Amino acid sequence: MPSFDRSAAVGFGLNPLDRMSEARADAEFVRARRHDAAARFMVFVGDVPLLDVGAGAPSPLFAAEAWIGLGPARQEIFLGQDEQGRPLFAVALDAGLAEAAAARPGLELLDLRSIAMRGLFPPDLLGELGGAKAILSWHDRHRYCANCGEPSRVSCAGWRRDCPACGAQHFPRVDPVVIMLAVDGDRCLLGRQPRFAAGMYSALAGFLEPGETIEDAVRREISEEAGIACAEVAYFASQPWPFPSSLMIGCFARAQGTDIVIDRNELEDARWFTREEVRQMLDGTHPEGLSAPRPYAIAHHLVRAFVEGTGPAL
Repeated sequence: MPSFDRSAAVGFGLNPLDRMSEARADAEFVRARRHDAAARFMVFVGDVPLLDVGAGAPSPLFAAEAWIGLGPARQEIFLGQDEQGRPLFAVALDAGLAEAAAARPGLELLDLRSIAMRGLFPPDLLGELGGAKAILSWHDRHRYCANCGEPSRVSCAGWRRDCPACGAQHFPRVDPVVIMLAVDGDRCLLGRQPRFAAGMYSALAGFLEPGETIEDAVRREISEEAGIACAEVAYFASQPWPFPSSLMIGCFARAQGTDIVIDRNELEDARWFTREEVRQMLDGTHPEGLSAPRPYAIAHHLVRAFVEGTGPAL
């Protein structure tokens, strides 16, 4: 399934799986795919991916017999079928099995953020792994019915939870987040939080609120965090963000003022940067040692588009 949009170039943004959503409720079909000799499994111990490092390049894909002896699966999700026609499943093992799994020859546990930062896997495989983590994380956080509080049950191959007590059906949630670059001519607004790596500045971001459009959320977040009013807002790209299950909606906004008033509860600092300064941050040559986000993050693509002049017109 080829993709030609900007989002496909962002970390976790390329996922070519045929999700086969119409077949999820067919238990016999899913069971047959589960026992297909070609089936592959992405295995998580707790929320950490298990990697096969025994045959050279690391891989997150396992045949059933390669992981089944580690312990019972806490959760199995049918993710779909890859471009080679192989069924793909996500499997969650109990976090208490981490020591035993890591002790096995040829196996390694490595958190997903580190996998993405190191660029260990091609974009399509990273996207599939991110999707697997997000759906498994949803199950971990939604074991009880939000309507009546009773334990719910997994159905539809892992894509729904049903409450046997009140009949409510619950579907995987995705939390929308706006992440945006306010632009003033040849300058853009970047900020940093105390938890950031030393010297790193990024685009501002925040969750959408109920009853709010994307455009209004962009304007509100920039105003709240940096005191900058903005006019036009334009969409750029989006990024599935499996930490645990957000969708980052990347935008540009035209600033109407330049006087920054920082919300210290949100930001440690915020500054206007020229295109040349941002170029230096991307290249690692900034005279103050300042840096931009890594390429797997949508913030990196926002600032690079600003430098290269490939962002949307405002």
